[in-house]
Amino acid sequence: MKRPSKVEYYLNIAKAVCKRSTCLLRRYGAVIVKDDTIVSTGYNGPARGVVNCNEVGDCLKEMMGAERGRGYEHCPAVHAEENAIINAARHGSSVLGGIMYACGEDVKTGKHLPIIPCYWCRRVIINAGISKVYTMDENGNIIEYDPKQWIKEDSEDYIKRVEEAKKTRRP
Repeated sequence: MKRPSKVEYYLNIAKAVCKRSTCLLRRYGAVIVKDDTIVSTGYNGPARGVVNCNEVGDCLKEMMGAERGRGYEHCPAVHAEENAIINAARHGSSVLGGIMYACGEDVKTGKHLPIIPCYWCRRVIINAGISKVYTMDENGNIIEYDPKQWIKEDSEDYIKRVEEAKKTRRP
């Protein structure tokens, strides 16, 4: 039996964490590691004490026909990446310089879902000082993200959208 690499090891833990999610569509899990020690975990689900889709038995986001990656106003969930950072803060654990590992799965099929952190989570990860993020693509290949690259991309995207808005702005 081949021993998993550290990245595979922590991604497998993130996959186990996602099983706690109460989402009826997609489960996501995240693990934050510092100095080869897990400092926090998180999965997608509503704020503590708020009713979840499992309890209600339906997904408002799905009922509203929201596309994947859209319609967050219809969903009570906090993303796995955010929850991992929040859980660390609740217990006084620093994530500065930590590495995040994130995995997901489709609830209905049980198949692995590729994770590309959304723009909101990217900003939270940047501000938390996470140094790297590891996920997997649809084929299980490991992907490494550098949050510093997201700073550049987010800045360029914002400037581009401002320039486009200036062109279409009515006097």
